[in-house]
Amino acid sequence: MPETILYVDDDVALGRLAQRSLGRLGYAVEHVTDGAACMAALEARRFDAVVLDHYLKAETGLDILRRFRERGYSVPAIYVTGSSEATIAVDALKNGASDYVIKTVGEEFWSLMESALRQAIATAELRREKERADQEIRLGKERAEVLLAEVNHRVANSLALVAALIRLQATNSRDETVRAALSETQARISAIAGMHRSLYTSEDVRQVEMDKYLSTLVKEVQGSVNVGSQGPSIRLDADPVVLASDRAVSVGMIVTELLTNAIKYAYPPGSEGEVRVLLTRGPDGRALLAVEDDGIGMEEGSVPKGTGLGSRIIRSMATTLGSAIRYVPSRPGTRAELCLDLAPEPA
Repeated sequence: MPETILYVDDDVALGRLAQRSLGRLGYAVEHVTDGAACMAALEARRFDAVVLDHYLKAETGLDILRRFRERGYSVPAIYVTGSSEATIAVDALKNGASDYVIKTVGEEFWSLMESALRQAIATAELRREKERADQEIRLGKERAEVLLAEVNHRVANSLALVAALIRLQATNSRDETVRAALSETQARISAIAGMHRSLYTSEDVRQVEMDKYLSTLVKEVQGSVNVGSQGPSIRLDADPVVLASDRAVSVGMIVTELLTNAIKYAYPPGSEGEVRVLLTRGPDGRALLAVEDDGIGMEEGSVPKGTGLGSRIIRSMATTLGSAIRYVPSRPGTRAELCLDLAPEPA
């Protein structure tokens, strides 16, 4: 199918010549003499390009170009000017023309016109292809984000169910050691479930708002570890900090283990106290995570109580974050700190 050209020129003889000359080159040319007819033709059908002469009876081609812009037309336009009117050609390009051709007498004019049309049509097609590709990428990204949110939703629900089953098993167990181990396992699972819950409720499924995530996490840890007892309370003070989802999981696991240890060992059995979780954004693109208490404290070089699994989890998660847990001397109590790099990771 031949490419269609709308030729706008008030010279009827030149219009017929355009139809013959460009027709021999394989184009289908429709000729109109003014801006109103040009707009009507564009409303009625699609053209691959428009050729605009500058001087018309009651207007100029620049006036028509401005109407193109006002109506949002994206059809490529070739502007035709007299040989001494370079400034007009520049104005035409500024107003959206794809190219211009200096009007001359002879076959070289039509050769230049055909070259300009071919280039303008090819450029317009490339632009449309890019827009279509960009649209497909946007739609694909939206579909992927919806799917990922749904996956996070289902994973969070499944993990919550597993945690509930473990809690039920812990409640029914008569062995205190078994109950403690199951409660710690439930807290660890709840930490991961909470991260997935934060992701499917977030606008960006790649990142987690840590203040909101930790707020939910500390409640779940206290509920799972302090089963049936008063014990220490937990206070959270967190600045708005955003982390990538995989880093958020590591932070959540560390906080879970530190809180579990503090709730179980910081204060004498049956006594009350406070455990504080602090997340402070620094001015240097880093954040400081701390879990502290006012309890009996920790002897330097002391052996971890229990199986030591929690300590191994903490060290492993800190390593994945490119950091390490530091225990700061505190009287009374214990304070554990972890520095977090907030610099964006390379894409």
